[in-house]
Amino acid sequence: MDENKTPAATDRLRDILIHWPRLRKSALVVAIDLAGFAVCGGSALWLVLGLATRTWTSAGHLLLIAATSVIIAWLLGLYRSVIRYMGVDLLAVGGSTAAYATGAGFVTTLAIAPDVPSVRWAVAFFGFSFLYITGSRYAARLMLIPSKPGRAVRNVLIYGAGSAGAQLAISLRGHPDVNAIAMIDDDPALSGQRVKGLEVYPSAAIDSVIHHTKAESVLLAIPSASRRRRRQVLERLAELPVHVQTIPDFRDIISGKARVDDISEVDVNDLLGRDPVPPDPALLDACILRKSVLVTGAGGSIGSELCRQILEQGPVRLVLFEISETALYSVERKLKEQAAKIGSDCNIVSLLGSVHHEARMREVVNTFDIQTIYHAAAYKHVPIVEQNVFEGIHNNVLGTLHTVRAALDGGVENFVLISTDKAVNPTSVMGATKRLAELVVQAHAKEYDRTGYCMVRFGNVLESSGSVVPLFKEQIRAGGPVTVTHRDIIRYFMTIPEAAELVLQAGSMAQGGDVFVLDMGEPVRIRDLAYRMIKLMGLTVRDESHPDGDIEIRYIGLRPAEKLYEELLIGANVTGTAHQRILRAHEEFLPLNVLNQSLTSMARVSRDQDYLQARETLMEAVREYQPSNEIEDHLWAGRTGTDGPAVRGKVLDFPPKS
Repeated sequence: MDENKTPAATDRLRDILIHWPRLRKSALVVAIDLAGFAVCGGSALWLVLGLATRTWTSAGHLLLIAATSVIIAWLLGLYRSVIRYMGVDLLAVGGSTAAYATGAGFVTTLAIAPDVPSVRWAVAFFGFSFLYITGSRYAARLMLIPSKPGRAVRNVLIYGAGSAGAQLAISLRGHPDVNAIAMIDDDPALSGQRVKGLEVYPSAAIDSVIHHTKAESVLLAIPSASRRRRRQVLERLAELPVHVQTIPDFRDIISGKARVDDISEVDVNDLLGRDPVPPDPALLDACILRKSVLVTGAGGSIGSELCRQILEQGPVRLVLFEISETALYSVERKLKEQAAKIGSDCNIVSLLGSVHHEARMREVVNTFDIQTIYHAAAYKHVPIVEQNVFEGIHNNVLGTLHTVRAALDGGVENFVLISTDKAVNPTSVMGATKRLAELVVQAHAKEYDRTGYCMVRFGNVLESSGSVVPLFKEQIRAGGPVTVTHRDIIRYFMTIPEAAELVLQAGSMAQGGDVFVLDMGEPVRIRDLAYRMIKLMGLTVRDESHPDGDIEIRYIGLRPAEKLYEELLIGANVTGTAHQRILRAHEEFLPLNVLNQSLTSMARVSRDQDYLQARETLMEAVREYQPSNEIEDHLWAGRTGTDGPAVRGKVLDFPPKS
């Protein structure tokens, strides 16, 4: 019974002390230190004089020494330190406090008691006071750190014995559920050393270390390592039966955005990414600095990141054009916070609207004297566009046409279309409409040179809406299954910031009608991605060979119009540019007069809701389009024995006004 009461009483006392106001805690520590330094002074006198100490010692003398020592400790910052988190800094501040207090005490003793051997007293007082300062703080730290009940403790290894690993080891000492038991490091010079009380083992021995220590997790503490090196480490750890977590990027720690002990799940950017290429400042701001810039689809994954990076380049005005009210509100709020933080006086304008409304697009461009347009507005989810054919046509094709024509009429200097690898040899309505959008830009660039039109084509971006990465994370946390469409499906991946950065630089290199293709690196097999994510979260894959595994990978079959392999080029005519990760493709396109016929037909079949003719028109305009499935549109499928009511009207005249 008593054994249970004591820890409970200690826990209550600990909670009371931790939650006391800072001023009250400081007052308590000062009071204790007054008594402590007085005892140190008296002990030093007793050591020097023995029993003779009683013949001259006065309480006033000891109190003066103690008060002087406390004042010195205050000036040196001893009372600004949080005792629970003090580490090596305790030795430094303890030593300096003891040294200065000894100097002051020496002078005081010399003045008050000249018969006392002051030098010997000073040496003794320094030793006692140093031991008191460090010992009392360490004892208090042990008391204030919660005890770790055996059933709740998780044994972890820290991968990285550098400064970040050392700081992490200190932080984990106060964690109630985590017990750091060893460190792993690639540097052979550190092998066998001890850092913050933890033995350092070589990375080659990590298997045996995990086996002997029963470690359940590995905390990756190499924030300054290159992304390529982090990927190599993660691929190695993915084969081990541990949960892998990481600390933030070194730049975020330095900037104050994150702390060393902000432990999180492994960033998939590290698992798939490559080291970024530093941007060319001249290319980044060429179309932005002191200009009025419009971003359509500003609330989307790419659009919002474009806005964030554009704001950094010093535009005079940034116009956000977005159909979703919620997305527009979110991106506007974040951009205004960013502008305040960096001291930007950019005029941020938020506009609700659809690029399908041509009159509004013209009004926006003319009203705000737009000089550069980044056209990111598009419906991009293959199955959804496949099931909503005409909305895909309206937004992706006609919306692009309206924005291109608004740019032409408004005298816009630069126009950049955000395209996709699904526009290459498309098998889906989404891919075909995006390729047709490219043809619209190319045809206008050929016919008119007043605006520098170009397009940038790239593959999937990590963490975007609809990406497999957040879906897999959600499925793993829910216990599975993780759903993969096909065993052999592969995709190109790029981070959102890198894609946006390359888009800005590509737009600055436009010569008119350029098709820029971003170097996406090596394609990734989605099955392997799912496997690694499961393993890095400390779980096992359940299959026929491992029926007792944690998470099943279930293959559900390709979705309508989905391809196993994506491509980035039409043909092989491609050249390099000033940037090593931006290529310029030379592809055939339709003359504007021929394209206008297809666009006129597209508008007519759209009004008539003629699904069969819409597919035929897409196939005529985009010669590479080869549908891999029947019409999947929900409204088409809902018709029973009839073509349904057609909504007919006057066909628009699409050739642009001169």
